[in-house]
Amino acid sequence: MGMTVEQMNPHSCKTYLLNMKAQKEIVLIDPVIDHVQDYMELLNKRNLKLAMVIDTHTHADHISGAASLKDITGCEYMMHTKAPASCAGFRVSDGFEWKLFNKIPAKIIHTPGHTNDSLSLIFPDADAIFTGDALFLDDGGAGRDDLPGGDPAAHWESLQRIRTLPENLIVYPAHDYRNRKPSSLKHQKQTNPHLKKRTKEAFIHYLEDLKLGPADWMKDVLKANYTCARDPRAAWIPIDTPSCEVKGTLDPGVNEIQVASIPAAVLKEKINSDAVPLLLDVREPHELNTEPGYIEGVVNIPIGDLTQRFSELEEVKEREIVAICYSGGRAYTAAQILTKVGFHRVSVLAGGMLAWKSE
Repeated sequence: MGMTVEQMNPHSCKTYLLNMKAQKEIVLIDPVIDHVQDYMELLNKRNLKLAMVIDTHTHADHISGAASLKDITGCEYMMHTKAPASCAGFRVSDGFEWKLFNKIPAKIIHTPGHTNDSLSLIFPDADAIFTGDALFLDDGGAGRDDLPGGDPAAHWESLQRIRTLPENLIVYPAHDYRNRKPSSLKHQKQTNPHLKKRTKEAFIHYLEDLKLGPADWMKDVLKANYTCARDPRAAWIPIDTPSCEVKGTLDPGVNEIQVASIPAAVLKEKINSDAVPLLLDVREPHELNTEPGYIEGVVNIPIGDLTQRFSELEEVKEREIVAICYSGGRAYTAAQILTKVGFHRVSVLAGGMLAWKSE
């Protein structure tokens, strides 16, 4: 059909320009407010007209440029019907179909999970799907589900829908933090952990054992996008951090720290010895009262609160600490964080409470 896709930004937030040969009208997907002037200069240089801007969802890591571009050019602004931004006048829902530039078939599918208003755009004749944060590339997985409006169960459902789409579709995500290149859905099924076949329950536990609560600044960005902010300074945003990835707001270097793990049988021996380690359970409080239970005597500090509660552990900084969670993921992250700030005798219960109960 002759549609071209051009990625506009020099960093991890991706803005896509859609155009047809010999066509003066263009569409921008997920524009960033910091680059509005760049977009306008390009339009003027190429003598192009902006027909529409599309936000795939309400962003938490940057302020959208869509409202500003609508003000400047008078273009249409498309978002899902569940999006809170009132300035988006063109509202679409699941299954909406139209022809881009009156020629290219396009379809919307609702892909919630990262946010409730997430949508993906499919152009079957152009072999393209723009997934927003519903799906990233390769080991990048997808956008995190612990932001306001996030829902791991809904994300699993969305991924099942994406799995059924034609495998020749090229995946264009809203973010990439490690210079990955758009590739086919077939390739993503082979390389992307979020597309691994697993039950909904297993997927939820997989995410819960990786997540870390969002940084406070992300909540400010969401508020700015809820109100259609036109000021790039409406919220403070750190430069090019992998914020929308799982564990994306961890301090630099934390993910590279290696920590030891100990089997359940070994931990049981330690608990029955004279040198009992501090047992640090980093699950949410309500999880301790559900299967598979908890170990008597644990100190419970949820992982999302850990960085604000280091002082509670200062007196045991030289003592052995064993981090515990449901299956090991959150505990491993907690051990990395504690090691980073000077706790040098931290290990992880291998397999978490699942392994403990089994043992």
